[in-house]
Amino acid sequence: VQLQASGGGLVQTGGSLRLSCAVSGPPSSINSMAWFRQGSGQEREFVAGLAWRGSPTYYANSLRGRFVISIQHTANTLYLQMNNLKPADTDLYYCAADRSGRFSYNARDYDDWGQGTLVTVSS
Repeated sequence: VQLQASGGGLVQTGGSLRLSCAVSGPPSSINSMAWFRQGSGQEREFVAGLAWRGSPTYYANSLRGRFVISIQHTANTLYLQMNNLKPADTDLYYCAADRSGRFSYNARDYDDWGQGTLVTVSS
């Protein structure tokens, strides 16, 4: 499958953004999807994920309550609603798809990746 991420931008502290990830290709091959983020010189960090059917959902403990992951099957699009953004949330955000049968928090287990979309939160 091919993934196309969008929706990043510049926002002030406390603001919100919604990231989108359009999926093209056979979604029947996807078991789960996730969002990761990566700062310069750092490893990709798990943000949120879900089973392709929409549940269950999984969150990084530090982000639970501010970020919400969802999927719209009619549009084959994954979303990440980010609220109450902080400067520490500034990163490149990536969507990913996993075609294996078990959910993983590890970026190495994901098969397909979209290009990053940059989120910048100003103080």
